[in-house]
Amino acid sequence: MEKREITNRDDIKELVNSFYDKVNADELISFIFRDVAKVDWAHHLPIMYDFWESLLLDSGSYGRNAMEPHFKLNKLVPLQPEYFDRWLQLFEATVAELFTGEKAALALTRARSIKGIMAFKMNQINHPDTDKSIPLVNPGNNQ
Repeated sequence: MEKREITNRDDIKELVNSFYDKVNADELISFIFRDVAKVDWAHHLPIMYDFWESLLLDSGSYGRNAMEPHFKLNKLVPLQPEYFDRWLQLFEATVAELFTGEKAALALTRARSIKGIMAFKMNQINHPDTDKSIPLVNPGNNQ
């Protein structure tokens, strides 16, 4: 299959559908979607189409809080860094298989950012006693 640019909602649908096919077949993270969240795909997929269409094509079709359902899910099963790593691996593989160009690169940038933010926030919740201070790059001379 020849790679192409992401230019419209149909491309977004192909990206999202192919990605979630991989997620549902994955040994590490599929249980979260199947057994914990019990995702209703007919309901969830159009929301994901809107989300990614908004991020990549500036459609403005997504107007929800993307973090809220993940916070709720994290209460049911602690979302670990390795889950976010796998999520990103599957997303990157899907983009690489199907698409090329500026919007494909943007999809990867956005996915990496999402992974980083979600993993960071869930880690703060799941490990509240860890040191969350930001180290100073140059704390100066204490003499």
